[in-house]
Amino acid sequence: MTPLLQFLDRLDSHHLPHTLTSVRPWAIMVQFAVPGERSEVEFMTDGAVAVERFRSDGTIGDEAMLRDFWTILAIDAGS
Repeated sequence: MTPLLQFLDRLDSHHLPHTLTSVRPWAIMVQFAVPGERSEVEFMTDGAVAVERFRSDGTIGDEAMLRDFWTILAIDAGS
């Protein structure tokens, strides 16, 4: 648990808001965002750490992007 606590301390020292969640029973996920990207860092019970970064290409959309979003979800749901 030490790496997780050290990571949280570091985020706090930089005043970066973050959330803790769990999507797997053997891991705690820390989510945070900085301008242009957001990250998910998972700390596993076996000591492994997984990092995923999602970067923006700078495109700012309008309502049409919302329609695209719902269309993608309908396709993925098999509708």
